[in-house]
Amino acid sequence: QVQLVESGGGLVQAGGSLRLSCAASGRSFSSYCVGWFRQAPGKEREFVSAISPSGGITTYTNSVKGRFAISRDNAKNTVYLQMNSLKPEDTAVYYCAESMRFATTINLYDYWGQGTQVTVSS
Repeated sequence: QVQLVESGGGLVQAGGSLRLSCAASGRSFSSYCVGWFRQAPGKEREFVSAISPSGGITTYTNSVKGRFAISRDNAKNTVYLQMNSLKPEDTAVYYCAESMRFATTINLYDYWGQGTQVTVSS
């Protein structure tokens, strides 16, 4: 069973940048897709981005296209989410998750991290 741990969250001013990391332990996740999701207070968890096992295929929700970039280093068993030009509406708890499928829907992801808080001030 894999354990996922997110890190890199924090408080940043609008227009700033953060890089989130999702580190896997327990086994390699190089054969799995990894997704990032976020949940703002009072809102449902939503898809942000996903990456294929090799890293060759990525996808993003429209609101972050051109600002966020997902990548992975399978040798380090880690997936990253580079977030630039952050906006107050990006404020949320960010979660990484693992799936056997390249998917954007929450119920196709089997293992989840505990989340990391991202707060963007105006």
